Amino acid sequence: MLRGVSGLESRMGTWARPLWRAPLLRQRATSSVALGVSREGSATGARARALSFASTVRYIQLQIEGNLLLSRALTTARTTTVAQVRSASTYSYARDANDLRLAESVESRIAAIPISRYRNFCIVAHIDHGKSTLSDRLLEHTGTISPSGENRQILDKLDVERERGITVKAQTCTMIYKNPKDGEDYLLHLVDTPGHVDFRAEVTRSYASCDGALLLVDASQGVQAQTVANFYLAFAQGLTLVPVVNKIDLPTADVDRALEQLQTSFELDTSKAVRVSAKTGQGVPEILPAVIENVPAPTGDVNKPLRMLLVDSWYDTFRGVVLLVRVFDGCVKAGDRLVSFATGNEYVVGEVGINYPNQVPQKVLRAGQVGYVFFNPGMKKIQDAKIGDTFTTVGSQGVVEPYPGFEEPKPMVFVAAFPTDPSDYAKIEDSIHQLVLNDRSVTLQKDYSEALGAGWRLGFLGSLHCSVFQDRLRQEHGADIIITEPAVPVKISWSNGDPDTIITNPAEFPDTDDVRMRKATTYEPYVLATITLPDEYLGRVIEVCENARGQQKSLEFFHATQVILKYEVPLASLVDDLFGKLKGATKGYATLDYEDAGWRESDLCKMNLLVNKKPVDAIARVVHSSQVERLGRQWVTKFKEHVERQMFEVVIQAAVGKRIVARETIKPFRKDVLAKLHASDITRRKKLLEKQKAGRKRLRAVGNVVIQQEAFQKFLAK
Repeated sequence: MLRGVSGLESRMGTWARPLWRAPLLRQRATSSVALGVSREGSATGARARALSFASTVRYIQLQIEGNLLLSRALTTARTTTVAQVRSASTYSYARDANDLRLAESVESRIAAIPISRYRNFCIVAHIDHGKSTLSDRLLEHTGTISPSGENRQILDKLDVERERGITVKAQTCTMIYKNPKDGEDYLLHLVDTPGHVDFRAEVTRSYASCDGALLLVDASQGVQAQTVANFYLAFAQGLTLVPVVNKIDLPTADVDRALEQLQTSFELDTSKAVRVSAKTGQGVPEILPAVIENVPAPTGDVNKPLRMLLVDSWYDTFRGVVLLVRVFDGCVKAGDRLVSFATGNEYVVGEVGINYPNQVPQKVLRAGQVGYVFFNPGMKKIQDAKIGDTFTTVGSQGVVEPYPGFEEPKPMVFVAAFPTDPSDYAKIEDSIHQLVLNDRSVTLQKDYSEALGAGWRLGFLGSLHCSVFQDRLRQEHGADIIITEPAVPVKISWSNGDPDTIITNPAEFPDTDDVRMRKATTYEPYVLATITLPDEYLGRVIEVCENARGQQKSLEFFHATQVILKYEVPLASLVDDLFGKLKGATKGYATLDYEDAGWRESDLCKMNLLVNKKPVDAIARVVHSSQVERLGRQWVTKFKEHVERQMFEVVIQAAVGKRIVARETIKPFRKDVLAKLHASDITRRKKLLEKQKAGRKRLRAVGNVVIQQEAFQKFLAK
């Protein structure tokens, strides 16, 4: 019988053999089949020998309930190496006992901690001020993870986050800390937030699960644009702020200047500020006592009906939608029947737990705690998990008041995406849908271009958000796409009383010779940009902002050498690499934050690129009338470099309606028809040249310019 089972290997595909060769997995499979033979006789034994590899693995999966790591190994086995599978399968079984002991130990310690010793706080700062590094040190200090020089960005789960050194999605972790002052255990919930303005919605949601925040400032950089924005967001939420000055070990650190900026800009009591170096660990032990002393404990009553706020969610292939929640009142445990106030749907809780820093199941989540919940059967659609929704137990809807919820982030930048190889359309579409499942701020709809074929129109929160999405698509799914120029929404107000039209696709914008556009009014979105910079670069920055059609709103010297400059600029200018221009003008010292400032009336028109008088729909853009000549000349010059010479003349033009604003001509290949003539008459020469000219004219009339995909990729590449 065992020979029959071993013979399965010869019938396996190349993807399955490495998984079967994992010793522990094969041992369990053969022992399971042998058990069936001994109990049910030869008939069952014959059936067991005929079992396929997939059936055997399924049998094992049913016995190993809840083993997520093995499930992932089985699902991704097609791309998994032998060493990876052996490691995963062996570790998954050895891990069960350790995980169970860890869960029981953590749960017993949490059960002994009253709500008065809970503290929920987040770390907010400008980008690259050391939030993730400080989070690593706090996890090590509380014993949540083992101290190691390899601990870098523990809470950042995405490859693109580790590669770029930025935080894209807010991450949470629960810590148990023994306070040296009173010897008592405290339950601390930490949220590591993104620092870039594109992901401000993540920061806003994080505040809902917290009662306080560490306001982190780089000692060498001081207060910067996002520091100011985060302070006002936290202040509006009523959070208690604990100032922390980081990177005090740097030679360029100026701690006194940073403290002075915190005091003068935000009126914070800097006498309680903590000075740390997250890289070396200096001063880190002083942070948590300061949090315990200054951040208030959450309020809540375990005996009241459940009142649970949905803070965040993500999609898991095996569990469905997993919810990150904060429990304000009552408690929640596996088996409870919950109802959503937003959708009215009812669910049965399958598991509750905390992030420690990985998911650790718990028997119950109590008032004041932050943890994860998933249902059984699982929530299938990520759209059903509405951020800011309130959950309670079935029957308690009348006595529980729901929370007002959050404002959904609105996409501000739209791009068209096309596969580099049209045959990969279905594969890339699946990959995009998987990423959109875990990033609700991305909007997706199908698009089509005559030049590039079938594609998609995607909406993002900003330029960095778009770049991160493209990197994730390439790294996690191996998919390459062509991204068109970023476009911003445009509003048209019609004179005949029709409803206003908001256009996100430039190809749909009416031409200037359209009759309806004669009396129509066009609007474009503006943002209020807050720029911090050294005063020595003030003149250059003002020049950059004025060239970007900005309107100055305020100019404030908040320190001897630092300036806060506020400008209202068009969103189109912002996505046209305004931040890169500011960095170049200030040698990298400028920082930028922005917020929506509404619609402004503007003189807009659509500019097309024509190749032999035919528009290329993939390269159309709505621009301000003052930018037409500059951008048109830039387009035709750049596109000419990437179009191959033809047997006939190719004319490249930038046009607004019927008006040509720029032109380049690619000369054709030309045969020397006079080469065979030596001492012939001039009339003979003219005759041959006129004949060649007529042939060129006929060829140009019937010939089509074939533009390769590579030409579009190079033209659209920054």
